[in-house]
Amino acid sequence: MPDHLALIYNPFSCKNLKNGPDYLQSIQALPNVLFYAPDTYAALQGVVEELRTHRPSCIVVDGGDGTVGKVLSVLHASGWPPEEWPPVAVIPSGNTNLIAADVGYGKRGAEALRCLQAELRSGQAMNKVKQRHPLVVLRTGYEGAEVLGFFGGMGAFGRGISIAHQPAVLNRYAHDMAVIATLIMTVMQLLLPRQRDGWLAGAAARLTYDGKASSVHNHFMVLCTALNTLPYGVWPFWRAGGAPCNGMHYLDVAAYPPSLMRAVWTLLRGKAPEWLRRSSAYQSGAVQILQMQTNESFVLDGEILEPGNKTDFTIQAGPPVSFLYA
Repeated sequence: MPDHLALIYNPFSCKNLKNGPDYLQSIQALPNVLFYAPDTYAALQGVVEELRTHRPSCIVVDGGDGTVGKVLSVLHASGWPPEEWPPVAVIPSGNTNLIAADVGYGKRGAEALRCLQAELRSGQAMNKVKQRHPLVVLRTGYEGAEVLGFFGGMGAFGRGISIAHQPAVLNRYAHDMAVIATLIMTVMQLLLPRQRDGWLAGAAARLTYDGKASSVHNHFMVLCTALNTLPYGVWPFWRAGGAPCNGMHYLDVAAYPPSLMRAVWTLLRGKAPEWLRRSSAYQSGAVQILQMQTNESFVLDGEILEPGNKTDFTIQAGPPVSFLYA
């Protein structure tokens, strides 16, 4: 049926914790909606296997970035060919909603599902499709357990995530704003003499971009994303000569970068002036594969991942995923 939906609902997502019984009853009363609320990874695997049989017109994920990433990770590991995956609609309900800010459906609850069903019946839904290639993180010793997500990083970003996870931040900000607050508070650490050198020294890592080795061995911060926009106009990426995006966007900032405060101020406003592009300490672009040799952890959509058995990460652009947005 053209309006057959599968709803994967995370009852532990920030906004969903506040839903009363009427919210769920209104959703479960809708026709042609398969409702799932898996509370373990194994349960989510069972849901995906069932969906391979039912073949819904759309998979609706009601949760945050972590929920979306887990659904895509299970899809990726299931053996279900990516070209056969149904389109995905994201209903933002989590602490982290960066994905929804870029490709989200926008509405919530039964209203969102009714609108989506109406658009599927009329054929209008497929006119509102954005494709993204999620980041796929591979590690030696974790074969068959690839992790998919949309925004990751290491170095000062990873250290900043520990700040974002503090109750003072989590209780004060929605996490998409907390990401911005994390970047600001990370910079504030550089103003403290006792903290400054430890942060600026960066993380030791050997990076290879599409087979080309980076000359930088200590990195203040590395960021990469499969998204095309971030909230509040923040966009710390650029491509030389306006080249088209090829996979994932990345930013690589060398240890002890010059004019750091000035650079942060411009990038937080989504600008990359010529002086910044010319600096060898700040490198950005778009690649298909990023390989890392490091003892440092890598943070993907807020989840801390340890390196593989060979102190390695391979981060690559994954299969295209179609998102329905409103």
